[in-house]
Amino acid sequence: MAHKKSAMTILFLVSAFLLISSYSYSAEYANPQLLVTPEYVEKNAGKIVLLDCRDEKDYAAGHIPGAINLGGACGKVLRDTSLRVKKTEDLEKMFSKAGVGMDKPVVVYADAKLITSATVAFWVLEYLGHDKVFFLNGGIDEWLDSNKKTEEAAAKLPAATFKAKVIKNRIATTAEMVQIAKGETKNATVIDSRTEKEHAGTDIRAVRGGHIPNTIINVSHIKTYDVQTGMIHPRDDLEKLFSSLDKNKRTIAYCQTGTRSTLTYLELRLLGFKEPVNYDDSWIIYGSNMDCPVANENWYDFVKVNEALKAIGGLKKAVEELKTNKQ
Repeated sequence: MAHKKSAMTILFLVSAFLLISSYSYSAEYANPQLLVTPEYVEKNAGKIVLLDCRDEKDYAAGHIPGAINLGGACGKVLRDTSLRVKKTEDLEKMFSKAGVGMDKPVVVYADAKLITSATVAFWVLEYLGHDKVFFLNGGIDEWLDSNKKTEEAAAKLPAATFKAKVIKNRIATTAEMVQIAKGETKNATVIDSRTEKEHAGTDIRAVRGGHIPNTIINVSHIKTYDVQTGMIHPRDDLEKLFSSLDKNKRTIAYCQTGTRSTLTYLELRLLGFKEPVNYDDSWIIYGSNMDCPVANENWYDFVKVNEALKAIGGLKKAVEELKTNKQ
């Protein structure tokens, strides 16, 4: 009888353990390893390349020990003047000079304010074929909240060899987006990562406002993370936001400049989407190209904007005159 009770107790404990384990696993992202903690960074110091994606001023004011900076916010230095990803050979030179190779894992981070600067670096590195890129969830804010120390002296790494192995299916072209808009291809799903007003065409940031026809959902990037802490929302929350999408389809995110959509790209990776993609040209190019069909099309009102600018100029002049008179 005692043996029977012991067996029942063991069976109960095993069942409970399996239930808890099952629940814990289900609560995780499909690819939870892409997000790392301050403890991981601290434990692997010297074994990883730590990339601070903030601007030079914030970096100099205090960064995670050993972290490098590329001379500015990643969202800018990895892009050309048209806000599109730089040529592969230019990026190879930049990363090699900074000490970023293909052999060591790279952890990118920023802060809550510049979270998309870090996700730009995450996407660019994955697009270039680096297979060990990670994101410090919560960035410098989480590091400080964990009572970790920072340093002000700039870190320098010995030069490395960065040889890209571009993965072309991680970027979408405007030609592909036009095909989708015209209904000429059915193998892709499109997400608008901009605000609701941008999607509706009332907030116009190109020659035209609106969105790409056949866009399936509009999920503003702001809804996907805590804007105060920079922590990406838990899996269950993200699953609800993207629940209408087929994870087995090519899934393309876009925004204004292909910046906010890199956060969506990371989140799609976390959720286990088979082929997440960033449309790097995004609306600034698409909305200004007259050959691209637009839904909810509204035109940029140059006359209205010019009048507003004149009014602002007049106000500034009046303020300056008031200051002069007071003196």
